[in-house]
Amino acid sequence: MPTIQITGGRIIDPSQDIDQIGDVWISGGRIVPSDGGHDHADVVVDARGKIVCPGLIDVHVHLREPGQEEDETIATGAAAALAGGVTSVACMPNTLPPIDTQAAAEFVVLQGRRAKQANVFPVGCVSKGRKGEELAGLGQLVAGGAVAFTDDGAPVSNAGLMRRALEYSKMFDLVIMQHCQVMELTVGGVMNEGFESMRLGLGGMPAAAEDIMVARDIRLAEITGGRLHIQHISTARAVELVREGKRRGIRVTAEACPHHFTLTDEKLRSFDSNFKMNPPLRTADDVAAVIEGLKDGTIEILCTDHAPHAREKKMRELDQAPFGIVGLETLLPMTVTYLIEPGHLTWSEAIRKLTINAANLINLKNKGSLRPGADADVTVIDPSTTWTIQANQFRSKSWNTPYDGWEVRGRAHTVIVHGEVRHTLGGIVQESAASA
Repeated sequence: MPTIQITGGRIIDPSQDIDQIGDVWISGGRIVPSDGGHDHADVVVDARGKIVCPGLIDVHVHLREPGQEEDETIATGAAAALAGGVTSVACMPNTLPPIDTQAAAEFVVLQGRRAKQANVFPVGCVSKGRKGEELAGLGQLVAGGAVAFTDDGAPVSNAGLMRRALEYSKMFDLVIMQHCQVMELTVGGVMNEGFESMRLGLGGMPAAAEDIMVARDIRLAEITGGRLHIQHISTARAVELVREGKRRGIRVTAEACPHHFTLTDEKLRSFDSNFKMNPPLRTADDVAAVIEGLKDGTIEILCTDHAPHAREKKMRELDQAPFGIVGLETLLPMTVTYLIEPGHLTWSEAIRKLTINAANLINLKNKGSLRPGADADVTVIDPSTTWTIQANQFRSKSWNTPYDGWEVRGRAHTVIVHGEVRHTLGGIVQESAASA
C-alpha cells in the first residue's frame, strides 16, 4: 500500500474535536501520526482550500443485490457511494432473498470486497424472511458480518417480536433499526395525508402512523434497555418523542435524510414519482422540526435511504410506482447547501453526523476518525465548488432523484479507502517526485 500525504487541508475530525489546517499521513492502510518524521510519500494530495475529514458513513442504503440487480448491484452502489464521498455503507436486508442467515450476510461482505469500492456492511433481518413472525438467528447474522438488525422496507409490527429483538440484541450490543410505520393506517397511501393529498385526490399516509410506532418502540426500548434507532424520521411529533426519550435516558437514536429536510408534500403537485417516498414528504412544519432536531442533537445521524429503482419502474403511474429515491451521490451537497450554508449546522456538526456518530451506531470501532491507527478512510471535500446535479451522470445504476438539475455547493474531491485513492474528481492527486 502507498504512503499518502494529504497536505495543507482544513482537517475536521469531530471524534477528536479537531478543526485546523495541517497534513494527514497514511501508511499501510492506517492513519499515522503527522509528526512521525516522514520524509517520503508515494502519493501527495494537495488539499489546500479543501476540507479533509474521516470518510463519510451512510447507515441506511439499499443495494438490491441479490434479487433486483436491474436496480442496483453491490458494486454499482458502492461506486456511487465513493462518488458521493461515502467510504462505508450499511446495506438493508430487504433483498431477494432477505439477509436473514449467516450465509446471506457473508455473501454481501464477499461481494463488497470483490467490488473494491466503498466498504459494505450488511444489516441483518430482525425476523425470518422479514415476515414479522419469528425472530431471525441474530447470532448467526453477527457471525456473518451483520452490524445491526432491521426489517426495513417494512416495520416490525408485532410488539412482542420487537420486544424480544431489543432484548436479544443486547447480547451483541447491536442496534435495532426501525422503519416506524403502523401499516394499518397507511393502506393505499401514496403521500402525506393532509391538505395536499385531499386537494390532489391521492391516498394519504398520516403522520400519526409514524408517531404511534415511534412512541411504542421508545417505550419498548425503555423496558428492555435495548438500543433503538429510528430510521428516516419525518414528522414533528416523532422528533419530539425522540427528544423526550433522550431526556429520560432511553437508548434511542435517530437519523434524517436530505429529502425530509429539503422537500415538502407540495412537490407531489407535479405527480412526479421522484417525489414519492416512504415515509412520505411531509409539511413545512415537519421539515422545520427535522431541521431543529438536527440542530439540537436530537437527530444525530445524516444518511440517505438510498433506494434505487430502474427507470421503467419509476415511470409507472404515481400510485403504481415504487417508493424511494437514490441519494448516495447527493447526500453531501444537499447537506452543504441546505444545512451548512444557511447556518443550521457548522461543518464540524454536520461531519460528526456523517462520520463518528454513524460509526458508533453500528459499532465500527476503527472508522469515523482520523486518529492514528484508525482505518485510512478519508474524504477530501471541495466546500466552495458550485455544480449542477445531473442524474444521467450518476455512478448508481438508477437515476431516480428529485434533485436532477438542482444547483448545489460542495462535492467530494478525493476519496481514500483502506489507504488507497479510489475516487478523484481529477487534478489534485500527484505522484511525488521521489516515486515518479
